[in-house]
Amino acid sequence: MPIVAAVTAALALLFAAAMTGVFFAFSVSVMPGLDAVEPPLAVRSMQSFNVAIVNPAFLLAFLGLPVAALATGVLLILLGHRAAGVAFLASGAVYALGALLPTGAVNVPMNDTLAALGTPESAARAAEAWADYAPRWTRWNHVRAVVSGLSLLLAALGSWLWGRDR
Repeated sequence: MPIVAAVTAALALLFAAAMTGVFFAFSVSVMPGLDAVEPPLAVRSMQSFNVAIVNPAFLLAFLGLPVAALATGVLLILLGHRAAGVAFLASGAVYALGALLPTGAVNVPMNDTLAALGTPESAARAAEAWADYAPRWTRWNHVRAVVSGLSLLLAALGSWLWGRDR
């Protein structure tokens, strides 16, 4: 069981780092970059990003993080490493509530609305759509970036506590 816990802990850390990086990159480069171009290009580009991101590598990290963190937490508690286990449980819970939930409740529905727009028939329509979309989507993405970073820190704390107990 300790080997399984080590594997799930490593996966939780890896996935948390990956998701923090994805959300951080969108917040500090992708969205500001799209805001700097003409709205029709920004809309078409974001529509393309939203299709491309639904891939096995992203989905594995996005959905695997809470599973790996929660599995690690349970295993560590069963192995007698309560503090480390609780840190991993917190990592998974924080991510599920602060990144998964907003993604499903806010970002994905907004992406679906943008996709349904199709190719805007005019620059004015694209500008209106982008002005409605980008600020709110970006604010919620900032939340996902911060929460993913917190999840990473909690998993790192759990790893440190586990190592200290050994």
